[in-house]
Amino acid sequence: MSSPSRRTFNSVALTRLAQASALALAATLVGCQSTRQVDESDSVRAHNFQARIKQKPIFVHDKKPVEPAVAQDVWERMRQGFQLQDGIAVNPRIEQQRLWFASNPSFLEGAGDRGSLYIHYIVERLEERDMPLELALLPAIESAYNPMAYSRAHAVGLWQFIPSTGRYFNLRQTRFYDGRRDITASTNAALDYLTRLHDMFNGDWLLALAAYNAGEGTVSRAIERNEKLGLPTDYWNLPLPKETRDYVPKLLALSQVVLTPQAYGVNLNPIANEPYFEAVAIKDRLDLSRVAALAEIDEDELFQLNPAFKKRMTVDGPQQLLVPTAKAQLLTTSLSNMKPEELLSLQPKKAVFEAALAEASTPVRNSRYRVKRGDNLGSIARANKVSVKDLQRWNKLRGNNLKVGQTLVMQGAQPASAAANQKKPTQYKVRKGDSLYMVAKRFNVEMQHLKRWNPRSGHALKPGQTLTVYLPH
Repeated sequence: MSSPSRRTFNSVALTRLAQASALALAATLVGCQSTRQVDESDSVRAHNFQARIKQKPIFVHDKKPVEPAVAQDVWERMRQGFQLQDGIAVNPRIEQQRLWFASNPSFLEGAGDRGSLYIHYIVERLEERDMPLELALLPAIESAYNPMAYSRAHAVGLWQFIPSTGRYFNLRQTRFYDGRRDITASTNAALDYLTRLHDMFNGDWLLALAAYNAGEGTVSRAIERNEKLGLPTDYWNLPLPKETRDYVPKLLALSQVVLTPQAYGVNLNPIANEPYFEAVAIKDRLDLSRVAALAEIDEDELFQLNPAFKKRMTVDGPQQLLVPTAKAQLLTTSLSNMKPEELLSLQPKKAVFEAALAEASTPVRNSRYRVKRGDNLGSIARANKVSVKDLQRWNKLRGNNLKVGQTLVMQGAQPASAAANQKKPTQYKVRKGDSLYMVAKRFNVEMQHLKRWNPRSGHALKPGQTLTVYLPH
């Protein structure tokens, strides 16, 4: 229930309470002065007496509500905009997920540190659309706020778009640029998608979230099945895949932990309630490392803000760079004052560009799937997060019939060797006396990589601080 509706409800309730109190008082004064029987003449006189009294209206003045103070911390601002908690009763599926977060506080702490670059932007876009601010936590579920996250279903970025859905929402994908990694473009595409799903499922956010995870077709078919059987069609009663049955409870549980982190032993580092980055217009093909040096920006931080440029050069993408707000004016001024020949010094070296171009021209290998008994195109597509139409197109299938043992091609998939070398994130809590060098040595990783994975960590580590380390499977 929104604040205006709560104020209206309280005003009406107070008015009715006051009127009821007044009537009760009148009845007490007139009819309950003693325990004796009142004869008919007394009753008539009392009635006539009250009839001559002009009843005065009772006014309850609704005081102007005090506006909440502007939150200094994005976490607090997020809490003020939570909308999905209303009507959520005790639910074992939510409790199970909440127990996991409480038992693994480093997950949210680490995700929060990575997301500190992006959360303010996401919250502002949600507020502009009057969408629940719990949705700002969705990238924590999808990618742990890692814009470089890549799933076995080839989903990429903060919001984990698969290639086909990314293209549908105009997220360009080339060898040099992937819009699914673009912080601003992917965020706006995700909110467009969630809004569409919200409208499709008649304003039910839980069904919209389930469809974001499993696809609108999966949720629609589950609803149709329950309707035919005369069963409830709300999210909690639908026969959905296990991942989707856990998906919505996971988001609701995470938002409850964010609501009162201390109660669950979670320490959320404050995030200033102000924009972390600004967009600076660019015209030429630029090398991110050279731009970082010009604007005195940490190179890895600049790449964390612009991860869509896969080769660290501004090719095929939008003509803008996201830079920390404190450095935006410096970069804008420097670029505008540079002569054309000076701008050439910011461009990638010819040899580097040609090498990247040659690497980008290497064909991508496809993965293969052997059909098992009980498989169908729908189940295979869901398991691999691709569309049935793509499966049909890649394999030149005219219908839906499959044969056991048949081999299907999944285009754009990672080779098995690459998947084996893919890295998984591990959370490490800094101990007294630790340094970046010591942590890197402990896990046998490069210190520069450790810094890139934790752009906000700084050089001086603090005990209890959480670091993300990517280790081979």
